[in-house]
Amino acid sequence: MTESVVGSTIPRRILGVALRQARMRAGKTQVDAAEAIDQSEQTVRRIEQGSVPTPAGKVDNLCRLYGSPTQTREALKALARETKSTAQRWWHSYGDVVPNWFEVYVALEQMASRERVFDPLLVNGLLQADGYMGQAIRAIDPAQSDEEVAVGAELRRSRQQLLTRPFPAPLRLDTTVAEPVLLVELPDGLMRAQLWKLLKATELPNVSLRVLPLSAGLHRASVTGAFTLLDFPDEGGSAAAPTTIYSESQTGAIYSEAPSEVELYESAWAALEDAALDQTPSVELMSRLLKELVDRGS
Repeated sequence: MTESVVGSTIPRRILGVALRQARMRAGKTQVDAAEAIDQSEQTVRRIEQGSVPTPAGKVDNLCRLYGSPTQTREALKALARETKSTAQRWWHSYGDVVPNWFEVYVALEQMASRERVFDPLLVNGLLQADGYMGQAIRAIDPAQSDEEVAVGAELRRSRQQLLTRPFPAPLRLDTTVAEPVLLVELPDGLMRAQLWKLLKATELPNVSLRVLPLSAGLHRASVTGAFTLLDFPDEGGSAAAPTTIYSESQTGAIYSEAPSEVELYESAWAALEDAALDQTPSVELMSRLLKELVDRGS
């Protein structure tokens, strides 16, 4: 069956969040914004909800009203141009469309109500302990300065607050951790601290953490690599935004909400759920690994 081409809502959702945050930081109202772009307050509300494409010229006017820095203004104008795309898949290449420093994924994650994550090589950033976090960030680019690593770590720590925020409801995190991730040798007791962090996370009612054991063999997710499924809540009586697939590589990230692709990744996630240990045996496995490291003094 041919899917209707409605375009990706992702760039305009991200743009809406960024503009709303910029407006609130500037202490401006939606009425102020409406006057700046000669539109109704309802139009501004729809822009901030990501319901409509926004011309780059209007984004520029809003950014000037909010006193946004030049870099931010140019990044948001680039996003505005992307809101007119008719593709249901959106590719964010680092240094292209929007610069690397503009945290596109973070904006999208803040809107999500549920996040389903599989990474066969790393602990997810929402559950990384400080020491592990620094190692993971430096592994991406060993040439990074200590200051750049510290900035990246602070961003991840701020993201982790999504799991315990009082309002809106905390993010629901379902994550499958491949057993080899837990067996990586790290210096200075870093893996001990990481295992302890994972065990503490399982005490949160909104976190499900399951281990994919080595004995699971091959499965549908064996060929997907790391991926995230983001689900969104109903907002203001409007229908929820579509489930979004996120997959990252060294050169950029793919965001897709095409129903046929979401269906494939939903099937891969179902295969992971079938193959992974339940949470109780997962906790037992992680506890055993932690004890072994403590006994070895590693």
